[in-house]
Amino acid sequence: MAYDNICKYLAENYPADLVRWLHGIEVTEISVLKTELNTEPIHADSLTLLQTPNQILQWEFQTLPASKPSLPLRMLKYWVRLREKYNCPVEQVVIFLKFTTSSKVYTNQLLESNTNHRYRVIRMWEQDPELFLANPALLPFATLAFSESPKRLLEQVAAAVDRIEEPLAFTNISACTQLLAGLRFDQRLIGELFPEDVMQESVIYQKIIQKGHKLGLLEGKREGLLEGKREGLLEGKLEGKREGRQEEGSSIIIRQLTRRFGSVDDQLQQGIKKLSVAQLEELSEALLDFDTVTDVAVWLASHQQ
Repeated sequence: MAYDNICKYLAENYPADLVRWLHGIEVTEISVLKTELNTEPIHADSLTLLQTPNQILQWEFQTLPASKPSLPLRMLKYWVRLREKYNCPVEQVVIFLKFTTSSKVYTNQLLESNTNHRYRVIRMWEQDPELFLANPALLPFATLAFSESPKRLLEQVAAAVDRIEEPLAFTNISACTQLLAGLRFDQRLIGELFPEDVMQESVIYQKIIQKGHKLGLLEGKREGLLEGKREGLLEGKLEGKREGRQEEGSSIIIRQLTRRFGSVDDQLQQGIKKLSVAQLEELSEALLDFDTVTDVAVWLASHQQ
């Protein structure tokens, strides 16, 4: 799910900020853990280890409360696996993102026979937006916070995002903010306040697209992509001629590289434009690991048609 990916990205890249928000503590030693919990693999949304007190923090981001198995049972399963694997205290928090009147968002425990397992619940639509507005790493969550004037809140968030000076952080926080805002706001209003081209240049957005690539579902006409975004899916078969996909794909990658490395010389740009759609998809995944523009040149040299 796209919204899960956004929240996981924020948790993995800004763990100290989320620890401060969700647990009210300052940490200096922190590790982001693998989220696959053996023996029969199950995946938590986010796992963070506080190294000094030796404590596991687990955060589960839920769009809606519906879940199979039930969310309380899932939380117990997570707790058992984590306790077994790390043998240390585990604190669990469920964060509900999208407003609902369901009574399930007020459930914070599993109570059956002689079993009573508790966890903490946060409903985003009840949260004070000021905390999120004051921290760039938390700005995407601000779009879902309480406000008597939601449109005004979105304008404040857009202004705060625009003040982020570091280019890569601006691109990725802007993309995350736009995508999470889609849970609450009309896409036309989001488009009025945020630059759409920033979305396609972001690392997190490209990661979401790559998941679609692996399922054979993505790339095509820009109109189709925007429609998929409106539906909150970021997946689904996007149509378009092969030539159109190739041209758009190379353009997106060149913009990403320019954003990351400052400039891309004409020779490299021409090399990228000659790549097939399949190669462009492969490059879009590879470039996430590149440190310099030289890595791009090396990759192109080894993938010449």
